[in-house]
Amino acid sequence: MQITRRLEFDAGHRIPNHASQCRHLHGHRYAIEITLSGEIITSEGISEQGMVMDYSEVKRIAKEELVDAWDHAFLVYRNDREVLDFLNSLMGHKTVVLDVPPTAENLAMLAFRQLDSAYRDTYGNHLRLERVRIYETPNNWADCMGMQ
Repeated sequence: MQITRRLEFDAGHRIPNHASQCRHLHGHRYAIEITLSGEIITSEGISEQGMVMDYSEVKRIAKEELVDAWDHAFLVYRNDREVLDFLNSLMGHKTVVLDVPPTAENLAMLAFRQLDSAYRDTYGNHLRLERVRIYETPNNWADCMGMQ
């Protein structure tokens, strides 16, 4: 059985070597979808009976591990020195420095790697992170699945 939880966050970025508009500073209303697989919990009398995982717990973990850090931050590539220097000149600015350019593909991969160990098999139902989907816009997204 698979379940998916969607969360949204706002962040700025730029793709420094992009040949088109994305080379400029801009922001997006991102969405992240987290898909988990596992067996339906059958233990009598517990809150999660009949579920793979409580959706509120999926949300809590995603927020603690990733979304709260990226929300209303500027996601910047560590080699984008000009922008990094500018952001560092702003007192108290929320900046997240990444080892790769902040494309949708890279964000999905980073999110998957960060969240993979956070979803644990608490109930013996073989819980596993299957996919992280990052929507950069409603019409553009990237998926990272399994052990990529």
